Amino acid sequence: MKTYSLEAKKRTELGKKSSQKLRAQEQVPCVMYGTGDEIIHFHAHINKFKNLIYTNQVFLVDLSIDGTAYKAIVKDIQYHPVTDAVIHMDFIQVKEDVPAVVSLPITLVGTSKGILAGGKLRQRRRYLKVKGLLANLPETLEIDITKMGIGSVKKISDLAYDNLELLDPAQAMVIGIVSSRLAAKGMEAGESEEVGETAEGGEEATAEAAAE
Repeated sequence: MKTYSLEAKKRTELGKKSSQKLRAQEQVPCVMYGTGDEIIHFHAHINKFKNLIYTNQVFLVDLSIDGTAYKAIVKDIQYHPVTDAVIHMDFIQVKEDVPAVVSLPITLVGTSKGILAGGKLRQRRRYLKVKGLLANLPETLEIDITKMGIGSVKKISDLAYDNLELLDPAQAMVIGIVSSRLAAKGMEAGESEEVGETAEGGEEATAEAAAE
């Protein structure tokens, strides 16, 4: 899993007015939830977050708050409803000897024989939620689609990764190959007898909005 270094400062004041003042200085108010009831409030300049959040990659954050080192992952991001500027972020502290829950991006490997035959790929999930030790978390979760023909689907229950526990519903569909005829009708894989299963779930986001 890739790492991202972030230096920040601990907040000396809390509350709405303090947060507004920080944002006026192009600082992003943040919260890190630690073990137990530990909560740390901090802030950093908005420019320090660009390569962390404007990407489909998921990072282990080497976070330094006033010189104290932590390891964390991004939990939630709140954006301004008009400008889309980042106005708040939540982090979760993680430790090397304690399993972490992370949503990791999917990478498709190979060329499906169904696509070569004229089928269309339908991907319903681009991230999978997994649980595992930091040392076992990969950058992406690979799915080999080489043997998938027209009408084939892969569900969570069809996937397995060493030393990782998949946390999404077992019957949730991840990807499918639909015929060009069905694709032209706007039908998804899992919506016809040709595939045989109803698609579940949708694309997952890396983070949900979180009000401060």
